[in-house]
Amino acid sequence: MNVTEDIKPEPEKKPRLKRHIFLQIDSWIDSSLWNAGYRLVEMWEEITIFSRRFRVRGFKKLLVELSSEAATLGTAGAVVLLMLAQPALEETAKDWRNHDNFAVTFLDRYGNPIGHRGIIHENSVPVDELPDHLVKAVLATEDRRFFEHFGIDFIGLARAMSENAKAGEVVQGGSTLTQQLAKNLFLTNERSIERKIKEAFLALWLEANLSKKEILSLYLDRAYMGGGTFGAAAASQFYFGKNITEVTLAEAAMLAGLFKAPAKYAPHVNLPAARARANDVLTNMVQSGLMTEGQVVAARRNPASVVDRGEKDAPDYFLDWAFEEVQRIGARLKDHTLVVRTTIDPGLQQVAEEAVAASLREYGESYRVRQGALVMIENGGAVRAMVGGRDYGESQFNRATRALRQPGSSFKMYTYALAMENGYTPDTIVVDAPVSWGNWSPQNYGRSYAGRMTMTVALARSINTIPVRLAKDKLGIDAIIQMTKAMGVETPIKKDVTIPLGTAELTVMDQATAYAVLPAGGLASRRHGIAQITNYAGEVLYDVERDEPEPARILSEQAAHAMNQMMSTIPYSGTARRAALDGGILTAGKTGTTQAYRDAWFVGYTGNYTTAVWFGNDDYTSTNNMTGGSLPAMTFKKLMDYAHQGIDLKPIPGVDNPLPDPKALSEMANARPAEDGSTPQVARPRSLSSQSTRLIRDIAARLTEAPGLTSVGETVVRGTIDPTEPKVTGATN
Repeated sequence: MNVTEDIKPEPEKKPRLKRHIFLQIDSWIDSSLWNAGYRLVEMWEEITIFSRRFRVRGFKKLLVELSSEAATLGTAGAVVLLMLAQPALEETAKDWRNHDNFAVTFLDRYGNPIGHRGIIHENSVPVDELPDHLVKAVLATEDRRFFEHFGIDFIGLARAMSENAKAGEVVQGGSTLTQQLAKNLFLTNERSIERKIKEAFLALWLEANLSKKEILSLYLDRAYMGGGTFGAAAASQFYFGKNITEVTLAEAAMLAGLFKAPAKYAPHVNLPAARARANDVLTNMVQSGLMTEGQVVAARRNPASVVDRGEKDAPDYFLDWAFEEVQRIGARLKDHTLVVRTTIDPGLQQVAEEAVAASLREYGESYRVRQGALVMIENGGAVRAMVGGRDYGESQFNRATRALRQPGSSFKMYTYALAMENGYTPDTIVVDAPVSWGNWSPQNYGRSYAGRMTMTVALARSINTIPVRLAKDKLGIDAIIQMTKAMGVETPIKKDVTIPLGTAELTVMDQATAYAVLPAGGLASRRHGIAQITNYAGEVLYDVERDEPEPARILSEQAAHAMNQMMSTIPYSGTARRAALDGGILTAGKTGTTQAYRDAWFVGYTGNYTTAVWFGNDDYTSTNNMTGGSLPAMTFKKLMDYAHQGIDLKPIPGVDNPLPDPKALSEMANARPAEDGSTPQVARPRSLSSQSTRLIRDIAARLTEAPGLTSVGETVVRGTIDPTEPKVTGATN
C-alpha cells in the first residue's frame, strides 16, 4: 500500500540527523580551537610589540638579565627556605613559655641535698628593674648590636669572621643573643648543620613574636650560669648571696662573663679566672661606648668576691634527666613543690666523672676523641651514676640520654638473645661464611671466614656474618626490633636489614637498661632514677617500690643463663680484655665499634652493676682507630673496680663459677688473641675481703655515733660539759 511506502524512508532520517549534529560539533570545536590559537598569536604579537619599547642594550641589558635571574633564584630560594623552616617552627608549637612550674630539691640516695631544678632561688626579674650596668655588661659582651638587628646580625658575623681570620683561631662568635636564646629554649648543643639552620629560623621567629625586652629577659632567665643555677637572678643569689637588683658593677661584670663558659669562669671554682673574665667584660663595655674608663676603674681595682661554696660539683647531667622524670611522674601529683630522693650514689658518680675525664685527658688527643658518656645501673634498676659529657658548663646536651649513636657490634646481644629464646644454645654450631641479603654482603673485621664454630665463639670474636644469617634465615628483623623494645630500648628503630650489625641508633641509657636484663636473670631491669617523692610536709607522694609494678619477665631463665655464659667469655677470650675486673670478679659484656671508627662502646656487667660507656665526637667525625675494646673498656674497668670494693659480690645468673681463680682467667685470656690487639687481663687478689671491709666500716660507724670526749684540765670526761660548771681555758668539745 501507499501508506507503507510512505513510512519506510523515515528510519533513514535519524542516522542522517545524528551525523549532522556530530558534524556541527566537530566544526564548532575546530573553529573554536583555530580562533583561540589565532587570538593567542595576536596577543603574543601585541605583547612582543609592547615589550620592544622596554628593550635594553649594552650594560643595561646585563643588569636586566641579572635581575631576572635573581628573581628566579630568589623565588626558588624562598620555597627552599620555607621547607627548611618547617622543622624549626614545629618546635614553637610546644608550651615553651612554661619552662616549668615545679620547684624541686634533689637528694642523693643517702638523703643529702645535691641540687635544685625548676624554680631555683629567684623568679625572673623584669628588665626594667635590673641594674643598668648589668644590662650593659651583658650586651657589651654577648651582642652589642642587639637592638639593631632582626635576630641574625650579618654585620656582626662578618666582623667575627674577620677577627677570627686575623687571629688564626676562633676568638669571636657570630651568634646573636637571640640565636643563643633560641638554642636554650628549643634546641640542644649538638653541633650539626641542621641545628644551626633551625637556630637561625627560630631566632627570626622570636624576633617576630617577642619584643626586644622580652627576648633579653628570657635570655637572662634561662641561660646556664654554673654551679647548677639557671638565670642571672639565681646566679646572683648563689655567688654573691644577694638579689640581682643589688649587684655592683664588678659583680655584674662577673655574671656577664659566665655566659660564654660557665664551668670555666665559675667564681666558686676558679676565682682568678672569673675576675680576669670580668675585667674583659669591663673592657668590652668601654670599647662599645656603653661606659667610660673612668666609670669602670673602681670595678677593676676592686673585683667582686663570692660566697664560699666549696668545690662540690652537682651531678647536673643526672639532675636534668631526673627532673624530666619528676615532670613525668608529677603530672598526676597535686603538689609541685617537691623533695625528691634520687638513686644517685655520690661516690660512684664522682668516680664515673673522673674516669671519663681521665680517659679523655690521657687518650683524647691520640684517639682524636672529644666526648664520652656513661650510665651505671645497680642490678635492681637504680641509676647510680651518669656522665653526659666531658663538661656540663661547656655543653648541657646530655649524651647519655639524648644522643643517638650507632651501637656497632654491641647490638649483637639483642640478636643472640632472641636466638637463645628460639632454641639455640651457646654450643650450637653455626657457620661463618659469605652471606648476601639483597644487594648487601657484610664482611668480617678481618675480611676472612672461619667456618664452623659455636655460638659462644662467634659472639666472643664478634663475627659479623652469624647475626646477619640468623636474622635472614631464622629470626627476622621485626622480631629483633621487638626484642630491643622488650628489653627496655625506648628509641624507635627503623626497619633495615643492616640492623643486626648495629646500624640502628640508640642512647647510652638504652644500652644500659637493656643489658641490665641479663644480670637480672631475664627480668626487666626496671631502670629508675627517682626512689621517692615527698612534699615539704613530709607526705610521701610517690615511692618506686610502692607505686611501680613488679618487673616482667623478658627472657626465659634458660635464655638469660645462656647469654650470661656467652657474654662472660668476652672480657677474657674476646674483644674486651681491658674490661676484665681485678680480684677475680667475673665480668661480662660486649664491645662495639661503628663504621669509620665514629663510635666506640663497651656495655658490661657483673652480678652487682651494669655500665654502658660510649666515646665519640659530636660532629660524627672519625676517631683515630678507637675500638670498643680500648678506651670504653678501660673506662668501664676504672669505675667498676672502685664500685666493687668492699661489697658483697653477687654471682651472674647461670654462670657456674661466679668467681674463677686467677689461673683459670689467665688460661682463658691466652686462648685466643683479641681482635683489637689488647693484652690479656690476669685477675689480681683483692686488697681486703668484703668481711674485713664491713668490719672496718662498722667500727667507723660506732666511733662516729659514740659521745664525744671533753677534756677538763687534765681529766678526760666522757660526755658533754655541764653548763653549770665554770669553763676551763683550752677545753674542747
